[in-house]
Formats: sequence, structure tokens, C-alpha cells
Amino acid sequence: MLSDPEKRKKYDQYGENWKHADQFEAQGQQAGGYGNPFGGAGGGSTFWSSSGDDSEFSDFFESLFGSAGRRSGGSSRGFRGQDYTTELNISLEEAASTHKRVITVNGKKLRITIPAGIANGQTIKLNGQGGEGMNGGPADDLYITFVIADDNRFQRIGDDLYMTVPLDLFTAVLGGEQIVETLNGKVKLKVKAGTQNNTKVRLRGKGFPVYKQEGKHGDLFVTYSIEIPTHLTSKQKELFREIQNLNV
Repeated sequence: MLSDPEKRKKYDQYGENWKHADQFEAQGQQAGGYGNPFGGAGGGSTFWSSSGDDSEFSDFFESLFGSAGRRSGGSSRGFRGQDYTTELNISLEEAASTHKRVITVNGKKLRITIPAGIANGQTIKLNGQGGEGMNGGPADDLYITFVIADDNRFQRIGDDLYMTVPLDLFTAVLGGEQIVETLNGKVKLKVKAGTQNNTKVRLRGKGFPVYKQEGKHGDLFVTYSIEIPTHLTSKQKELFREIQNLNV
């Protein structure tokens, strides 16, 4: 740059801001004639106005750099606050319904609404609920990450729920009914005669609510685990032997 006479001239006049020389000069001509606002390489130049009106300095300087450049004029720029992050622990059942919760962040109580269908590890943003700004700047945001505890009844995969239900041997062999508990209450299922162990039944719409899609749910998959009786009376054992002999 120094080997180029034209660039060297701009550097001598504008210092490290020489690349913006053309813009400075154009703005200066429109505003009535300004000198170097930054000082040259030796730092000896000053910003001046041919009219002597200091307000023209502020207007011109801000037109080039915005409010950040007004520090030399005596005022300071506002700064945004910092983002806050927090975790919120809820149960699977709580995550299945839209509800309100009061949380405390940095000593401040906030009332938030948790939408049904929120996922484990999902993060939502609350605008303007983070750290307060400085010098009149805006507050930043709050990020809440949800931690959903494991449930001893259901396993959640996406919007579907999975559960294992014990089924007694006699109902599996002869057929009958089985009561199953869902997120929305108990339902009665018909069991076919001869139901095998690990048979899976699908209950449509009985799964987890879909996030921000009111009225829409995943499915519930029920797997039967057939229980073999272990404490049989002598009479029961005799009856089982008779059945066994009939199959020989």
C-alpha cells in the first residue's frame, strides 16, 4: 500500500481508515466540507466543521458508522444483555398436557406456558427474558431446555408410546379381556384365544400429543407378556397333565 502514491496519500490523511477515504470525502462535500474524523498516521488531524456547528459532526459521523461512532461526541451506545440458559425437569405425564409453570431465573419469577408434546432435550426461547441491557440496550433472551424423566409405564419414541402388559396364561389361552392404562385413562381390550407371548397390539391415537398440533396424537403399542403360573395346587397340576396327555 505504501508503494502506491495514491494509497499512501490517503493513508497519510486518514490513517488506518484510508480505505474509506472516498466515502469520507463524498460525505464531507455533501455536508459542507469536513476534515479527517480519525486523525492521520501521526494523529495530528482533527474533525472540524466549516460552520462551527458541532451537531453536524454528530450527524455526519453517525451516518457513516451508526450510534457506535458517537462515543467521541460524548454519548455511549446501548448494549444487549447476555443470554440466560436453564433446565426444567418435568414428568412424561406433565409433558403430555399444556400447562403453566412458575420458574425462577436469576432471582426473577417467570410464569411460562409449556405446550403439550414437548420433547426431552428440546429448547425453547423466551424473547427478552435474559440479562438486562446496558445503557438503555435491550434485554437478551432466555433459553429453557426440558429434561423429561423416564416413566415406569411408558417408553416414548417420537410421538408413539410403548408399554408391556402382563397377561395371565388362562386369558391368553382361552381369550377374554384385559384392562390397559393409557395417558388418558383406562381402556378395555379384547384378547383373542391363543394369544402368543410378545403379541403386539396397536391403539391408534392413544399415544403422545404432537407438539403444537392440537388434537393430534401418536399411537400406543401394547406388548403382551404372558405370565406362567408358578404356585399351582395339586389339582391344577393334575389338570395340566390331562391337557398334556390329550396332545400326545
